Amino acid sequence: MNARITTHIRSTTTMLASAALGALALSACATIIQSPKQEVAIASTPTGATVSIDRVEKGTTPLVTKLSRKETHVLRIELAGYQPYEATLTRKLSGWVWGNIVFGGLVGLAVDAVTGSMYRLSPGQVSAALASGQAATERHGEGLYVFAVLEPQPEWTKVAQLERD
Repeated sequence: MNARITTHIRSTTTMLASAALGALALSACATIIQSPKQEVAIASTPTGATVSIDRVEKGTTPLVTKLSRKETHVLRIELAGYQPYEATLTRKLSGWVWGNIVFGGLVGLAVDAVTGSMYRLSPGQVSAALASGQAATERHGEGLYVFAVLEPQPEWTKVAQLERD
């Protein structure tokens, strides 16, 4: 075989192999760019509140934890003397998915779907202002605002009751 043809075949084979390897490397674009877990920052006012995610205690605020992008998570923040705070972290489609459609095709899309990398959790950070678990009043101009809890504590004394006209 002619040396010139052999060189051309090798060159073509090398280019095809490089292109195939590049396509395979880019086939899971979101998995490469972002991991299947996302860091979520959780804070509260006041600090030191217990954080539970999906009914599993994770620590106290302030806290940064890694959560699976694949699932929706229920976050609960509790501190004695304050009303508990609850939020849901939902998964939303990440912008990196469009890179898969352009460069990786179905293989990349499938890899990102299986790993969960095609999603992002929202909100990405949670800051809870914990409300006091007691009744309170506040004056604004000529108005009086009364704040109360839905479930009174057994040791509280009833001092009045509102009635309809």
